[in-house]
Amino acid sequence: MITIKTWASKLEELEETKIKMPSLFIGHGSPMNAIEQNDFTQTLHNLGQSLNKPKAILCISAHWTTKGTFVDISPKPKMIYDMYGFPKELYEIKYQAKGAPEIADKISKTITYTTVQKSTSWGLDHGTWSILKHLYPKADIPTFQLSINYKQPMQYHYDLAKQLRKLRENGVLIIGSGNLTHNLKNIDLHDINAKPRDWALEFDTKIKSFINEKNHKAIIDYQKIGKSANLAVPEPSHFIPLIYTLALQDNNDEIDYFYDKFHYGTLSMRCLKIG
Repeated sequence: MITIKTWASKLEELEETKIKMPSLFIGHGSPMNAIEQNDFTQTLHNLGQSLNKPKAILCISAHWTTKGTFVDISPKPKMIYDMYGFPKELYEIKYQAKGAPEIADKISKTITYTTVQKSTSWGLDHGTWSILKHLYPKADIPTFQLSINYKQPMQYHYDLAKQLRKLRENGVLIIGSGNLTHNLKNIDLHDINAKPRDWALEFDTKIKSFINEKNHKAIIDYQKIGKSANLAVPEPSHFIPLIYTLALQDNNDEIDYFYDKFHYGTLSMRCLKIG
């Protein structure tokens, strides 16, 4: 027998899944943002309050790179402290969101572009929990990650991500977490507000113009930009999450750059919301 309470609960669940969520790209920057209060973390906090509450969160983090493509199906994802030499306080952070094994399992079965393997060996790395700590501090939204098949070209990631679009319509917030420019060799660790390097500004500006033009092909072929691309993206792990976010864009989706500053001279912290 279905009670009124059960019926109301089911109706509420159905209504929630009809909400189409945006897709986000977040330049997560230094892990220290997890424990610091600054204009970037405040921006994330404000964004979390303005968005509809998602049914679940899928994060493609620069820090889970694999051979093959994996989705984490853990019911209780573990904390991954994948950074070294930082203050003890950072390693004591707990973000104990539940997983979303049913949604993750469905992804592994419905993606046809490639084989998505199920995994319980990962969890939530700092590319995920350092931003969600500010976006959704209560950790009350089921959260899971999809890995980055590191050896595959940009087109692979774009085509794979397009098959995730249906999740947006079912109330899942998809976040790409990386950095548009990510050169740690030339970083100025002593000054978060250091003047951006010319090549970093050039590359960031060029990619922004491509985003505005919906010229995703030029972003996929970012290496053709030239010298600034080589300096801005010395290796692609932090750039790839942007490709996932852009592939989720529908024709009528607007773009909001909700944060666009640089940190430490070489890190573009540009963040954008699609839809």
